[in-house]
Amino acid sequence: MSSHYNQDINGWIILDKPQGMSSNQVLRKIQYELRAKKAGHIGTLDPFASGVLPLAFGEATKLIPYLEEGTKTYEFELEFGTSTTTDDTEGDICNTSPNIPTQDEIIKIIPQFVGNITQTPPKFSAIHINGQRAYTLAREGKDFDIPKREITIHTLKLISYNKDEKKAYFEVTCSKGTYVRTLGADIAKALNSVGYLTKLRRTKNGFFDLSHTILLDNLKNMLYKDFGENSVLPVETFLCDITVIALTKAESLKLKNGQAIDSKGLKPQERPYACCYNNKLVALSNVKENKLLPIRVFNH
Repeated sequence: MSSHYNQDINGWIILDKPQGMSSNQVLRKIQYELRAKKAGHIGTLDPFASGVLPLAFGEATKLIPYLEEGTKTYEFELEFGTSTTTDDTEGDICNTSPNIPTQDEIIKIIPQFVGNITQTPPKFSAIHINGQRAYTLAREGKDFDIPKREITIHTLKLISYNKDEKKAYFEVTCSKGTYVRTLGADIAKALNSVGYLTKLRRTKNGFFDLSHTILLDNLKNMLYKDFGENSVLPVETFLCDITVIALTKAESLKLKNGQAIDSKGLKPQERPYACCYNNKLVALSNVKENKLLPIRVFNH
């Protein structure tokens, strides 16, 4: 790592990612401005998409595996009658159809897209195929297949529809790994038409939502004024879905050193416990044989 990245920045920036930049481009840009040693993000957004992108720095990156499984909520606009190579505005037009559905027809087919369904991810995606990104192979014009995957659509709602403009606006809450572009194309196909996304915005990512976000331009101003410290939320800010255990100083030192402590009567559970001392996250721990065993230790 370059000597430029020499700051121990620990915490979160919940960005409202703008269109036109990849999630990684945004992350690296802010990491560079903060000079942060370590950074990561939860849930990739395509350059075409905007919305909630949680950025983790330093010790907060250790929480990513425990938070990225959360559901995602998106709003998207689907235009009927035309399809593109990427299922969004980034691609070239590849098909057209004169069939434009009615609002009643759209509402009627929605139930078939709710629950556990299968979808084939788009060829212009970051999925690995024999060690290469699918979008790299697609751009090279190579022929390949992407295996279907099972996803879960928790809710799908038609928000509005303008048949004259051929545009329907939806809200969907779905599992990790769902391609909303593919969902849009599949909805159009089920209506005996074709379609592509003209807008895509993530409004919620797990328990992070738009109310937590900051615009990139506003963040740039804050970074310029105060070196960014005031725009970074504490590591502990988003422990909402994890049971928090208060520790004594002696207990916190033991966990930090990788030692087990008494389980305090807690039972084993699928998610780890967040063990804190003085409101600071010390460790994520599991219960085994009446002991709390640290699985990730935090130093901040």
